[in-house]
Amino acid sequence: MPNEEPVAPRRAEKRAGAGRSARRVRRLAVVALLMAAVNLRPAVTSLGPVLEEVRAGLGMSATAAGVLTSVPAACFALVGSAAPRLARRYGTDGVVAAGMAVIAAGLALRVLVDGTALFMALSALALAGIAVANVLLPVVVKQRFADRVGMMTGLYSMALNLGASSAAAVTVPLARAFGGDWRAGLGAWAVLAAVAVPPWLALARRPAAAAPDTGPGAPDAAPRPGVRLTRDPTAWALTVYFGLQATAAYVVIGWLPQIFRDAGLSAQTAGLLFAVTSVLGVPLSFVLAAVAGRLRSQSGVAVAIGLFGIAGYAGLWAAPAAAPLLWAVLLGVANCSFPLALTMIGLRGRDSGTVIRLSAFAQSAGYLLSIPGPILVGALYQHSGNWRAPLVFMTLLMLPQLVAGRLAGRDRQIG
Repeated sequence: MPNEEPVAPRRAEKRAGAGRSARRVRRLAVVALLMAAVNLRPAVTSLGPVLEEVRAGLGMSATAAGVLTSVPAACFALVGSAAPRLARRYGTDGVVAAGMAVIAAGLALRVLVDGTALFMALSALALAGIAVANVLLPVVVKQRFADRVGMMTGLYSMALNLGASSAAAVTVPLARAFGGDWRAGLGAWAVLAAVAVPPWLALARRPAAAAPDTGPGAPDAAPRPGVRLTRDPTAWALTVYFGLQATAAYVVIGWLPQIFRDAGLSAQTAGLLFAVTSVLGVPLSFVLAAVAGRLRSQSGVAVAIGLFGIAGYAGLWAAPAAAPLLWAVLLGVANCSFPLALTMIGLRGRDSGTVIRLSAFAQSAGYLLSIPGPILVGALYQHSGNWRAPLVFMTLLMLPQLVAGRLAGRDRQIG
C-alpha cells in the first residue's frame, strides 16, 4: 500500500498548522479584547475635566449637565439588555465590532454640534455601543479563553481602568495641544475606538470553537422553583446597594473635576486627581474580590467602604483644596463598591441559574435607580451656586448605602 506511509506525517503537519492558526487567533483575540476594554470608559471620564468648557460652548445649564451624567446609567440599564439577543443573531464578535464603530461615530459626531440636545443624543449613541460591549466582553473571555478566564478578566479589567484614568488625565492636555479647544480633546477618543474595529472584524471571521458551559452561567443550571426575586429582601438589598453605588460613581465621574476646579485648582490638576480615583480601582478590585469571596459575610467590607465615601465627601465639603489628593483617594476606595456588589451577587444565589437572574435584576433595576442622583446634584449646584448642598446630599446618601450593603452582605442565599 504505497500511499499509507505519508499519512502520519501529513496528519502531524496538519495538526501543527492548526495549532499555529489557533495561536494566531488567540493572540488576535487578546489584542481585540484589550482594545475594546480600553474604550469602555473614555466617553464618560473624558467629559468631566472639560465640563465647564463644554457647558460654556453649548450653553448647557448645570441641571442639563446633571442629566448628561445620568445618561450612562440609562444606556447601561436599557441598551445592555439587548446585547444577548443581538449576539445570538449576529455573533458575539460581530456585535462587539459594531459596538466599537458606534462608539467611534458617537464620539466623533458629538464634538461637531452646537446644541445641548444633539450633544446628549450623540453621547447616548456612543454609550449604547459601550453598553453592548460591557455585556459581551465577559462572554468573549468565556468563549476564547475558557482555560484562563481569571487571568483574561483581570487583564481586561486593568485595560478598562487604564482607559478611564487616561481619558481623565489626558483630555485637558490634548485640548491644549489643539489651542485649548475642548472639541479636539473630546473628539480624539473617537480615534481610539475606531482603531479597535478592525481586530474585531478579523476575529468575527474566526468563530470561537464551542466549549462546554459548566460555569455559573451554564444553561442546565436552572433556578429552583418558586424563586421570585421581587419578593426577596436580599435581592432588593443588593439592588438598592448596586443603584446607590452607581449613583455615587456617576456623580464622581461627572462632577469631581468640576468640584476641584471650583475650589481653585487648575483643569489639568483636577483631571489628574480624578484619574487617581480610577487608577486605584486596578489593584483594589483584585484584592477586594479575593478577600470578600473568602468571607461568609461581606457586610463589614460594605460598611467600611461606605465610611471611606463619607470621609471623602465630608472632606470635600469642609476644605476641598486643603487635601485634594486625600479626598480623591478616599473616593477611589469608595468606588470599589462596584466589584463588591458583583461579588455579592455571585455569592447570594444558591445556584447558577439564580445568580444569572439576580445579576440581571440587580443591575438593570440598580442602574435605573441611579439615574436621578446626578441630576439632583446638578440641580442643587445650579440652585445654590456652590457645592455645599450637593456634598451634604451625597454624604447623606451614603447612609442608606451602608444599610443596604450590610443587609446584602449577610450570609444568606436566595433560592
